[in-house]
Amino acid sequence: MNSAAETELRQLIEQWMQAVRERDVDRIVAPYADDILAFDAIQALQFKGKAAYRAHWEMCMGMCTGPMVFELAELKVYADGDLALAHWLNRCGPGDDESQCGFMRATVGYRRSGGQWQVIHEHWSAPFDMETQKALFDLKP
Repeated sequence: MNSAAETELRQLIEQWMQAVRERDVDRIVAPYADDILAFDAIQALQFKGKAAYRAHWEMCMGMCTGPMVFELAELKVYADGDLALAHWLNRCGPGDDESQCGFMRATVGYRRSGGQWQVIHEHWSAPFDMETQKALFDLKP
């Protein structure tokens, strides 16, 4: 494990989290590689490429009005050479009604290219109840 790389990635993740809270799509997609493959929890089965995922983020940010909760918990970062993996739980929802906030799961793969870390894979999900087929956003870590 590379502690310097882990520190760089933790800083990158915090900057990215802040960009989401500020709804700054340019900063949200800045660390994404052009060939990112993303599995988001809403809308499509997968997003191939930075342009497609950017359009998705623009749609998402357009739907988010008012104050927002977007907080990570239980962040783990692993780095070795030019590849890294991070995973965390993410509490998100409307800031004006925190009873509507829930936890999601995030797993992100990184590749260092030209000295910069880029997101090459991002996966967001929520557990669901098999009987009702409804997402379980009320689970707590």
